Amino acid sequence: MELRALRYFVEVVRQQSFTAAAEHMFVTQPTISKMVKSLEDEIGSPLLLRDGRQMVLTDAGRIVYQRGQDVLAAHAQLQAELADLDTLGRGELTIGIPPMGGALFTPAIASFRQRFPKVELKLFEQGSRGIEAALIAGELELGGVLQPVDPELIDVLPIASQPLMLVARAGSRWDDASQVALGDLAEEPFVFYGESLALNDVVINACRTAGFAPTIVSRSGHWDFMAAMVLAGVGIALLPAPYCRRLDAAQFTCRPVVAPEILWEMAVGWRRNGYLSHAARAWLEVARQTLPQQNVAAVFPAPDFGALPGDVAR
Repeated sequence: MELRALRYFVEVVRQQSFTAAAEHMFVTQPTISKMVKSLEDEIGSPLLLRDGRQMVLTDAGRIVYQRGQDVLAAHAQLQAELADLDTLGRGELTIGIPPMGGALFTPAIASFRQRFPKVELKLFEQGSRGIEAALIAGELELGGVLQPVDPELIDVLPIASQPLMLVARAGSRWDDASQVALGDLAEEPFVFYGESLALNDVVINACRTAGFAPTIVSRSGHWDFMAAMVLAGVGIALLPAPYCRRLDAAQFTCRPVVAPEILWEMAVGWRRNGYLSHAARAWLEVARQTLPQQNVAAVFPAPDFGALPGDVAR
């Protein structure tokens, strides 16, 4: 059933005149008559009968008129909602947020919410490795990823580059050290990252470069639980510098790790040459304006126990 024919028929009934309907729709009267006749032919029944100067709906005509108004209203609503998407009047967007980097994204999330309050923002909380796979598969448009990623598959907007630091209980042998060589930790028990997290591979590879395989005694994807296990004497941990800012200096010793330095390099990623919706493009623009310039120390407020390397995102 052609939508235009339905629209012409409804207008004829409203105007009670083919001529008035034609004038209102800015078409000729023969066009209106032809479209109504084609609608009757398609249905196989007359829709209108003339009773003197008045038009009377047949049983089929009443059904087509009533349901036709519903169809035309639904079509108008569809057009309005699609137009809203163009201007971000409404819609939804899912963003991948890794557990070890969620706080970095809060300024962009807050800014986007203020600018586009009718767009529902959903968070896909998964490790960077899972987010990267979802981006490549087209299941996500945007997500936080740990670099490096395959540049042929994923484009990135870097948002933070921070060093990993040794986290040990206060009173350890590193209290007076200004920095710690990774190789000096070869005999220590490690509280490590979950195997599903990309940071797990980054640290494993750095340890191999330093000439040892770490002794892993426990794993977690949550930095605060890792710190709690360190405080309980389970082992040492390597955490990004911003998280170390949240730890109590009276209970923890945090020192930069060198030889090699291990960087926590977070970025917003999206599939290379993939489709980005209006909402995704808008969020990415907000991220460009907000995230690379953010002060990481402000995002991770905590007791200050001295300046940490890389407090400002590079």
